[in-house]
Amino acid sequence: MKTANDPRHKRRARIMKELFAWDFQKTIKLNYPETTRIVNQIDLIDSEIKKSAPEWPIDQINQLDLAILRLAVFELIIVKEAPYKTIIDEAIELGKEYGNESSPSFINGVLGSVYKNKE
Repeated sequence: MKTANDPRHKRRARIMKELFAWDFQKTIKLNYPETTRIVNQIDLIDSEIKKSAPEWPIDQINQLDLAILRLAVFELIIVKEAPYKTIIDEAIELGKEYGNESSPSFINGVLGSVYKNKE
């Protein structure tokens, strides 16, 4: 059973936090290879988010939710190692842990659309 102490969950949280910080200061040193890969693919990732949430321009999405979405979209469409349900569930858990009360449902909706668009 997955817990907040699961090393994969902790790693995702650290990457999400680094993405969040990068969004404010693009010149920070990135500590995780995954974060660097996400930043290098940011245009592709953001275009998937835009297609899946057309009513929410990227600059209007809560910065924390955006960091979670970028990580999850990266895992869903580029890495493709974990099952899509696991990726979406982890993103929702990060939204519950770090976001506001609407974060989990927003993240779930966007990622569900990303997954359907990619099938």
